[in-house]
Amino acid sequence: MIDKHISRVLGLLGQDDTLRVLAGLVLRPGEPLDKVTGLEPDVAAKALDRLERGGLAVRNGDGWQARPETFRDLLRTIPSTPADPMDAFLVDGRLVSIPAKRAKRLMVLDYIAQVFDVGVRYPEKEVDVALRAFHDDYAALRRYLVDEGFLSREANVYWRSGGTT
Repeated sequence: MIDKHISRVLGLLGQDDTLRVLAGLVLRPGEPLDKVTGLEPDVAAKALDRLERGGLAVRNGDGWQARPETFRDLLRTIPSTPADPMDAFLVDGRLVSIPAKRAKRLMVLDYIAQVFDVGVRYPEKEVDVALRAFHDDYAALRRYLVDEGFLSREANVYWRSGGTT
């Protein structure tokens, strides 16, 4: 869930007048905001008030100053999400290579096995088409999936027999 303060800042940046005023503070500091932004003075003043409440602007003597450090502060409040372990092996949904280490290969095979529905029987050609989407060496993938118990085979018909659901 997004923090309330992050939502407020994003909301401010989604409003044309506050975005224009913030841009004016950043790009043309010290210049009259109504001239820089093309906004009426009262509209610019209201936008400044909202930017101040959101922590993006602060009074500086007779004028105003942008507070870009607010963005850095907000980034620190966002919890980091762990990277998907499959990112190391897949680029645009395709395997870069079949991992040589068994533990990593098992993780990849489990991921690939999930394209097959449990209880459905697939002819070999259909399995090959599905595996070719992941890697050009679809025969090796098929062999690994069978050898490691993710798929079972009988008379050129395959079905999912292992892996996570």
